[in-house]
Amino acid sequence: MTQKITTFLMFQKGDAEEAMTFYLSLFDDAKVIDVNRYGPGEPGKEGTLKHATFALAGQEYMCSDSSVQHGFTFTPSMSLWVGCDSEEELERLYTALLDGGQPLMPLDSYGFSTKFGWVNDRFGVSWQLNLP
Repeated sequence: MTQKITTFLMFQKGDAEEAMTFYLSLFDDAKVIDVNRYGPGEPGKEGTLKHATFALAGQEYMCSDSSVQHGFTFTPSMSLWVGCDSEEELERLYTALLDGGQPLMPLDSYGFSTKFGWVNDRFGVSWQLNLP
């Protein structure tokens, strides 16, 4: 087996599937690869995601609903970087991700790109959107 590194998103409020479905709706080249749910008698809430794998723009991600509450959550120090092909795409993604979320850097030209925006989405996941 070839070694592979995959981003893993751990959710604690039972919203991993909602987040995954939302992310899949944002990108044309997106698909669910595998879903495994908690069943009766297992430590997580029945029906929530024990583990799921999905792909966005050819990159695989994993996510789960943690059955254990932790003293930490997502932080902007680790973010998902999206290189956008057009200003329209960048603005569409920024607007969608900002809905219920928090802007970290509003859409603007910051000198290192044509247009850039950084946002924490409503699930707490941090996204940097760039138009080279």
